Amino acid sequence: MNRQVCSAIGIAVVIGIFFGLSGCMHYEPIERENINSNKATKGLFIMNEGNFRSGNASLSYYDPDSMKVENYVFYRTNGIKLGDVAQSMTIRDSLGYLVVNNSGIIFVINVNTFQLVGTIRGLVSPRYIHFLSDEKAYVTDLYSYFISVINPKEFKIIKRINVRVNGKDQPSTEQMVQYKNFIFTNCWSYDNKILVIDTQTDSVVDYIEVGIQPTSLVIDKYNKIWTITDGGYEGSPYGHTAPALYRIDAETRKIEQTFNFELGESGSEICMNGTRDTLYFINKHIWRMAATSDKLPDKPFLENPTTNHWYGLTVNPYNSDVYLADAIDYTQPGRIYRYNAQGELLDQFEVGIIPGAFCFK
Repeated sequence: MNRQVCSAIGIAVVIGIFFGLSGCMHYEPIERENINSNKATKGLFIMNEGNFRSGNASLSYYDPDSMKVENYVFYRTNGIKLGDVAQSMTIRDSLGYLVVNNSGIIFVINVNTFQLVGTIRGLVSPRYIHFLSDEKAYVTDLYSYFISVINPKEFKIIKRINVRVNGKDQPSTEQMVQYKNFIFTNCWSYDNKILVIDTQTDSVVDYIEVGIQPTSLVIDKYNKIWTITDGGYEGSPYGHTAPALYRIDAETRKIEQTFNFELGESGSEICMNGTRDTLYFINKHIWRMAATSDKLPDKPFLENPTTNHWYGLTVNPYNSDVYLADAIDYTQPGRIYRYNAQGELLDQFEVGIIPGAFCFK
């Protein structure tokens, strides 16, 4: 699909404005590079969060066929740094939407050349983007009581959805899944709700209560929604309970089954394989279970040695390879580990600081 893109002059203006608005970030002049990805390959983008308020977020690109990684591709290609806390990335056609949380911005790049083609501004603390069409998408927010509705072709916000509901004392909307014309989004920070949004009216029409702080959200091939909670933390003003994994029927919006963990454990990063019949998640170790299972697995898919800090997880939708992000000490460059579906290590490589999110090309 054709898209409105910035001209060379427009890009210069975008960069100039970004420099002016980002005084907390440090820039050094660099010679821009041409780092084209192979259009024929299904590569992997890694969003490296960087340290909060340090402006050292970055974007890496990995080619699974050649096992070659390119780090800082956004900076090296465009001459500007990615910003403060790279949260997530979503690809629509040939464009990649890079959501940078604490900078309150979405950069739009060509996924084959990594070149900047536009920006979306006016966001408070954006988290994730979900496309409803070529001209409409939702953007969730950590510190706002609104979900922004954007026009991706014009790179602008067209309206906002109020997400205040009874008993919701904090903002925070996170990941999104779609069933029919409804969007489900988990409210993670000091909350216990999954909101239901009617995309025809752009309004919250229902919500589902789960445990404390649902961290992520997926939907399987059977139209069951899965979320996993971290249970909060000891001393939290919102409370501290044992985390759990929930299976919810998307049609009835009822919780069908709750899989309980132990107090002190912490679940996160739930994701599906390409056929959406197998579930993966982090709870210290990496666990795998069939979407039809009625009990938690007896042993982990991958055991985590005490030295690793698993921070991100994804599964290649084309061949079910599993990618794990190790944040190490959260200050030095992190590492990515690639395993096949049998749990055999295939590759490992260094990326940027705090790798947290993945996006397959």
